[in-house]
Amino acid sequence: MSEAWLEIQRGDAPLIVSMPHTGTQIPGDIEARLISPWLGRKDADWWIEKLYDFAPGLSATVLRTDISRTVIDVNRDPSGKSLYPGRNTTELCPTSTFDGEPLYRDGAVPSEREIAERRARYFDPYHAALETELERLRARHDRIVLFEAHSIRSVIPRLFDGQLPNFNIGTNSGASCAQELTKCVESLCAITEFSRVTNGRFKGGYTTRRYGRPRDGVHAVQLELADRGYLDEPDVPSPENWPTPYREARAAALRAVLKRILQACITFAAEDRP
Repeated sequence: MSEAWLEIQRGDAPLIVSMPHTGTQIPGDIEARLISPWLGRKDADWWIEKLYDFAPGLSATVLRTDISRTVIDVNRDPSGKSLYPGRNTTELCPTSTFDGEPLYRDGAVPSEREIAERRARYFDPYHAALETELERLRARHDRIVLFEAHSIRSVIPRLFDGQLPNFNIGTNSGASCAQELTKCVESLCAITEFSRVTNGRFKGGYTTRRYGRPRDGVHAVQLELADRGYLDEPDVPSPENWPTPYREARAAALRAVLKRILQACITFAAEDRP
């Protein structure tokens, strides 16, 4: 892929693993306007690309961006429509962190023109690439699964009450994939030590909702992981303690479950249907 901020690893299995929030790149002209570069990277989906680094070995297609969600969030509705009406969330080009801390210095928030420019430079190419991969695989398979891989800190009072379950399965309230696939993912989570919920606080972002079209053979599911399942989370994140390093041994138990889930997605998509 020619874009330095967008990586595509192509496979032939009927599975795309999308990682829209792994990025930490912030162009210098934008970073100079931030209150803190650390705040600008605080809410990344930390180490997701490492957690799922087995996916290419399953012949899955992996699509990930290295541009920070502070620059633009490719998993938000560009129209500005909230994914969760009445709940706190962040914008297409966020102006605050998940905790409500302002990202930009006074008078430095992006203008509508700048937001449009960022959309044209990053958001539109990301989704064009995703659509290309969906079309490529649909030409080979009757059904495919689009798996949205995410993570978030376990406790963020501004966004949700209490502690988030380890596995947060999102299917747009059942609209983005077959019930059979949802039950399969649920069952694989249920037999583990980890807690789970389906369509709780996180029901799937813009990508899951836009592309999940079961009748057209595209089944989309989002899995939002609570970070504590593979990282040691500090009580109060700071530049000195967040993010904590990725350690293979710490993540091993969760990785084993995730591998079984992706294998099950491939099996689901490849199974013959009457």
